[in-house]
Amino acid sequence: MLVLLFKNFIRSKGTRIGLLFLLIIGFISLLIGRQFQEKQQKNITEAVIYQKEHIARNAAFHKDEIGLLLYYIKFSLVNTTLPISSLAIGQRDVNPSIQSVTIRGLEAQKYDSELNNPSNLLSGNIDFSFVLLYLFPLLIIAFLYNIISEEKESGTWKIVTAQSPNIFLYILKLFYVRILSLIALLSLLLLIAVFFLQIPIDKTFILFYGIAVLYILFWFSVCFFIVSLQRNSNFNAVILLTIWLFLIIILPAGINTYIINKYKVPEALELTLTQRNAYHEKWDMDKQATLDKFYKHYPQFKNYPLPETEFSWLWYYAMQQMGDDESAVQSKEFESKLEQRNNTGELIARFIPTLHTQIQLNEIAKSDLRNQLLFLKETKQFHEKLRLHFYPKIFDNAPVDQQKWNNFKVETFNDNSENGFVKAFLPLLLFNLVLIGLGWRNFKC
Repeated sequence: MLVLLFKNFIRSKGTRIGLLFLLIIGFISLLIGRQFQEKQQKNITEAVIYQKEHIARNAAFHKDEIGLLLYYIKFSLVNTTLPISSLAIGQRDVNPSIQSVTIRGLEAQKYDSELNNPSNLLSGNIDFSFVLLYLFPLLIIAFLYNIISEEKESGTWKIVTAQSPNIFLYILKLFYVRILSLIALLSLLLLIAVFFLQIPIDKTFILFYGIAVLYILFWFSVCFFIVSLQRNSNFNAVILLTIWLFLIIILPAGINTYIINKYKVPEALELTLTQRNAYHEKWDMDKQATLDKFYKHYPQFKNYPLPETEFSWLWYYAMQQMGDDESAVQSKEFESKLEQRNNTGELIARFIPTLHTQIQLNEIAKSDLRNQLLFLKETKQFHEKLRLHFYPKIFDNAPVDQQKWNNFKVETFNDNSENGFVKAFLPLLLFNLVLIGLGWRNFKC
């Protein structure tokens, strides 16, 4: 019976076109993921080469004052991009994966990003997560909206009921054939991705695959429930497309608007301007007052007195430090509001399968907002480490040629946060069970 049902299903020209279309779009998404992967690797390679040449060139040109040299030199920190990030690019196309900073004020540098075409950012990338979230459900709806109603409308349903001792079991077999076909297509695309994008088959990949399967089963469950109402094909098609539109576009947009208005954050540009104004106003203030605040922040540098010269690097970098210190409250508020946005979004998403899937895929791929916030915190620690290393050398005016500049390599940040199976799978599993249960009850009535 299953073999006959499968042959009848796959014999349809519409079925073959639908599966082939999704296979082609899926492969295109993998090509886009490969381009993203190559771009990231190219940027990292160029950052390594640039930092080495940049330091050597500036050290040769500014060899008399280390304070002046460190005004220009930038040091890079890389946010590690996992191979699986190519499947769910998330916010990686907006937020930079490389931070290059000097030891001057951090707030004026922290939110620098690459120049991108805003139209491209608005449309986003057609990565694999897009194909999974948006296009797989449409094909599922196309396969199932008239799975029973078509035969009823054509008058062949009575023949089916007469030949099948268990109608419910027959309906389950119809669903099983289609589920098997879509999951086989998903598995094929991810198998290609493993070799094409060099993704290791580990816990992360299993999580990704498991969520993808449960998400596909969720849409089959939605269709199962709507079909169980046993209405006509037009009704099924309109309702299912309305559900798709609501869960995929309208509801996420509404929730995003709610979160943005509930947790309003200051613009990064405003924070940068605050830091710069706090720094620039120090030119007109008493130098000793600036240094007293600096000594309060770094008591270990109290043994460096203010030189009796019109300009000193001690005073200059103290000004830079004060710019960061006086914008620290706004900076913490900015990060706190972003964390609140992220936490609220994750909480609400547990009750919306489409949002939950999208957030979990990005979280697994380390391309979500949480990863970016961790990277910003690591950038702050990286910057502080550089300051503490170079401040004594600047204040002592250490010889430039005696520093081991070759030791300063591009550093990397690895996000070691774990993703749990229960957190990822449970919401989708519960929705599937509830919808299947409701559908089963309708069929039995």
